[in-house]
Amino acid sequence: MSDDAVRSPFVANPEPHPWRRFVAIGDSFTEGIGDPEPGSPGGHRGWADRVAEVLSRQVEDFAYANLAVRGRLIAQIVDEQIEPAMALKPDLVTFCAGGNDVIRPGGDPDEVASLFESAVERLGSGGATVVIFTGIDTRFTPVFRPLRGRVAIYNENLRAIADQYDCIVADQWALKSIQDMRFFDDDRLHMNPLGHHEVARMVLRALNVPNDLQPMQPDPLPPSTWRQARAHDLVWARTHLVPWVLRRLRHQSSGDNVTAKRPEAVPLGTIKPLV
Repeated sequence: MSDDAVRSPFVANPEPHPWRRFVAIGDSFTEGIGDPEPGSPGGHRGWADRVAEVLSRQVEDFAYANLAVRGRLIAQIVDEQIEPAMALKPDLVTFCAGGNDVIRPGGDPDEVASLFESAVERLGSGGATVVIFTGIDTRFTPVFRPLRGRVAIYNENLRAIADQYDCIVADQWALKSIQDMRFFDDDRLHMNPLGHHEVARMVLRALNVPNDLQPMQPDPLPPSTWRQARAHDLVWARTHLVPWVLRRLRHQSSGDNVTAKRPEAVPLGTIKPLV
């Protein structure tokens, strides 16, 4: 068998990872919405907390901050989170932003990418490793399938930015395992614990950090008739879609009056849950 036949894109890394100060910035995805955990700050865990847990077990003096706030648009993230993140002097930053802008009516992926690029340039100026995220392929979900082309354009912009500024790309578009509604919360927008777990595994692969996180499989969907499916759609629209539309009309956000759950870079386990 040739070397090419057994070659893997993920090379085993026997050395400890080099990071000691991890800061995550972004919106609800990075805050961990959809992955409830009453014992965690803010009441949510999420992929970033899961990644930090693995990283912290492998080195001493590891600190973690999560500045992400649900509902934030990219301009808000840039204005509110970039400077505080840099002030924490991280050597590892994860930056996922722009999704809320791209899915809005009239969202321009090129304009969003321009703001994203300026933020990446600033984040990398201090020498930190910067990890950015592509958007998920929405082909599998009827609600967001019409936005697939717009997300794809945004992703190509992000890949060009990553190439220019030497970022690591956490590629959600290529993460086929989560392109299944069983990895999503009832709101059909945020990932559930299974989804956050799979994203954490993907991020650790991108960082080439060995770990013992195993793939998680959802339970099979129960049989459903067309009538039952439509009734479920109506419940979803009343519970999630209508409130979302009303917030847009009222210029409100789910993140109004919400603050970062981990505003300081400290060791895991030293922050008391927010009441």
